[in-house]
Amino acid sequence: MTVTDTTSAAIVGGPGLPQERRVVTEIPGPQSRRLLERKAQAVAKGVGHSIPVATVAAGGGVLVDADGNSFIDLGSGIAVTGVGNSAPRVVEAVQRQVAQFTHTCFTISPYDSYVEVAEALNRLTPGDFEKRSALFNSGAEAVENAIKIARHYTKKQGVVVFDHAYHGRTNLTMALTAKSMPYKSGFGPFAPEVYRVPMSYPYRDGLTGAEAAERAISQIEVQVRADNLAAILIEPIQGEGGFVVPAEGFLPALQKWANDNGVVFIADEVQTGFARTGTMFASEQFGIVPDLVTTAKGIAGGLPLSAVTGRAEIMDSSHAGGLGGTYGGNPIACAAALATIETYEQDGLVERAAEIGTLLTGRLNAMRAGDPRIGDVRGRGAMMAMELVDPATGRPDAALTSRVLAAAIAQGVVLLTCGTYGNVIRFLPPLAISDELLNEGLDIVWKALTDAE
Repeated sequence: MTVTDTTSAAIVGGPGLPQERRVVTEIPGPQSRRLLERKAQAVAKGVGHSIPVATVAAGGGVLVDADGNSFIDLGSGIAVTGVGNSAPRVVEAVQRQVAQFTHTCFTISPYDSYVEVAEALNRLTPGDFEKRSALFNSGAEAVENAIKIARHYTKKQGVVVFDHAYHGRTNLTMALTAKSMPYKSGFGPFAPEVYRVPMSYPYRDGLTGAEAAERAISQIEVQVRADNLAAILIEPIQGEGGFVVPAEGFLPALQKWANDNGVVFIADEVQTGFARTGTMFASEQFGIVPDLVTTAKGIAGGLPLSAVTGRAEIMDSSHAGGLGGTYGGNPIACAAALATIETYEQDGLVERAAEIGTLLTGRLNAMRAGDPRIGDVRGRGAMMAMELVDPATGRPDAALTSRVLAAAIAQGVVLLTCGTYGNVIRFLPPLAISDELLNEGLDIVWKALTDAE
């Protein structure tokens, strides 16, 4: 099927969408090219795009473009649509809420769905202690508010972050983010009192978790000192920085030092949260219990929502009116979040993420055994990656990564890259994807890699 008029084409999304890869035009096709031409004339150049197609429907494990091409989705909108696009519970909950009311502003007139989301987050996040939550709109906004809360609670200003970290594109979160291009270049000056220390990166540093933690803590004590430090902020598994999984023992050692020294330990679970890694939160896999957790992406099935959840005494330290925002915890997004959380729990998606992880690990390691350009395979659950390198030197090979990406897209697979050096291919399939589609997508990636020799 080739769709020539997206205004009249009867394309149904959601789980009813045929779960198949189908390439019927060149990529991009004529309808997608038309939209991209309009984008160039109407949208700021700084708003880029990775995949040159105009999406008109999505569901399960596929995206369909305006030309009728059906793509295997290995990106989930950057880990957002874990429950799949247009998941039935989410669609029904959103439709009900839109018919009731779309907005009041929770800080003007509260409503129950915001409270219910907070209660769910307090229950689900790691830690057997009294918690509070506050809702916002984006991951960056959640991170900013976590830092605000930590500073208010500790009466200190310093924040420690890590090499390869990504935390957002607002002014403060750009300061927290490591990579300059494209996130920070030309946008300074940045917020002060941010200190960067080395991350545990086993493939490249060869250190044990204890050794990497000692290196980081030593630098913190020399450059900042605990009596100036409000918070340590870290992604349990780094996202944009390359899906870097720290060595065993690294995160617990950092948390212990923070707890012993009156420093708030914040886990940025924006990308790792909500079943993505095979547990509800990645912190669980590393044996850490953060003081504060930031969430977004997978929280609401594609609607904009984020949160900060943590120890009641820390969260309650801010004065009334110090937290909030016009759209934070919008009732439609809250309805979607409750339906999304129900879907994770009722449909066994935590377990499904672990199954996907087993499949991905097996397939990617088999590829690695057959191709020395795959320097490393890492990740957890449905958040896996392979790092492409020059096999002679081990240096990052961003050019090869770009060629593989382009070839996979041309054959109907949505694929994303990441990494400080631009040489990591990441796999973030919806948890609703079938094994058949996932394996077919991996076959395409393998062919793209072998053809790129």
